[in-house]
Amino acid sequence: MSKVYLKNDDMPKQWYNILADLPTPMDPPISPFTGKHVTFDEMKAIFPPHLIEQEMSIQKWIDIPEKVLDVLSIWRPSPLIRAKRFEELLGTPAKIYYKYEGVSPAGSHKPNTAVAQAYYNKINGIKRLTTETGAGQWGSSLALACKMFEMECRVYMVKISYYQKPYRKSFMRLFGAEVIPSPSEMTNSGREVLKRNPDSNGSLGIAISEAVEEAANRQDTNYALGSVLNHVLLHQTVIGLEAIKQFDIIGDYPDNIYASCGGGSNFGGIAFPFLEKKLKGIKDVKAIAVEPSSCPTLTKGVFEYDYGDEAKLTPIMKMYTLGHDFEPPAIHAGGLRYHGDSPIVSYLYNKGIIGAESVQQSEVFKAGLMFAQSEAIVPAPESAHAIAAVIKEALRCKETGESKTLLICLSGHGFFDMGSYDAYLDGKLSDYEYPEEAIQESLKHLPKI
Repeated sequence: MSKVYLKNDDMPKQWYNILADLPTPMDPPISPFTGKHVTFDEMKAIFPPHLIEQEMSIQKWIDIPEKVLDVLSIWRPSPLIRAKRFEELLGTPAKIYYKYEGVSPAGSHKPNTAVAQAYYNKINGIKRLTTETGAGQWGSSLALACKMFEMECRVYMVKISYYQKPYRKSFMRLFGAEVIPSPSEMTNSGREVLKRNPDSNGSLGIAISEAVEEAANRQDTNYALGSVLNHVLLHQTVIGLEAIKQFDIIGDYPDNIYASCGGGSNFGGIAFPFLEKKLKGIKDVKAIAVEPSSCPTLTKGVFEYDYGDEAKLTPIMKMYTLGHDFEPPAIHAGGLRYHGDSPIVSYLYNKGIIGAESVQQSEVFKAGLMFAQSEAIVPAPESAHAIAAVIKEALRCKETGESKTLLICLSGHGFFDMGSYDAYLDGKLSDYEYPEEAIQESLKHLPKI
């Protein structure tokens, strides 16, 4: 069976919270204003109560509201597909599957949490949401979700992506969102960055600062985040929960799981439900987070407390970080240009429960091209990071004759990334070296906890 579909009734009715199964508690987030543990009341300045509860909860299964399920059912469950032509192209004995999240209206996995966040804000009387976006998948998803619940949306889009990917901006505007290139003159944090560097390409850390600042200063507005935080990864577990059911149908199970990793949302979404079985000693699996070599948060960062944004407005979290004021190179996988990582993903990596790899930009686009020409799906550059890592493992299996089952979270399509693919095809796309000096300078500014 090359494609495995589930019925709408098979869609998960609960999210899986991996915090309930961790061997030891995670280090708590710290308030940037008091230096103490973040309180519920502090978080209420930008988040509704339900999401704060989910952020802090250790309840293992959390019910998905009916109105959220109703919207998700437009495209969920998403298919699990055997990449047979890709396997033949590589000449590997490995079986390669991909969970295809590009079937969503926004073309990525991001609406899985955008819909939930918009719903919880709506029922708490919030009329507007602000957010940041890198490559545009998250901004597109929140714009869509806000329209579904009749809310306003303002998106601060990392400036380099704003100009590299104009049709993402068009998509957001189509669903009623206002899109601002970040850093901007609209916030104090944006103006401070432009004062230091008028030619700044921006970063997710800067865009987060702008969105949080606006939300904190308006009673009718809250902030929504597309990755990193616990409640975001919680909502994404519908991906892995569906995949487990689909593997049960075909009588198989992955040996290795691969997903790109910027903040950690699609990696956590696909991997966490499988890790439940690993943590309980039922079934082993190797889960690998794949990141850019030019922004190697897990593979070259430090596991320390750091701010989640450039302006130091967000809680200070224990995570792998390159430093909150580090601006990564202007790679074409804009969704992976984040200085830090999910605290949960960071914890799992630090404990040796998951693995991580980094790949160069040229490897990524070569992998994306190979996948498109064999499977007839153009992957987003972010997703192609996972494909690049799978190619290495599949070719290793070819050399050793080992037959493994490899699972990719194909987190989104690349239809809005044709300019990036053009750059690759025209030979204009270059690799960026790991910016050791810039990162070491940034790490000097970590908060003292």
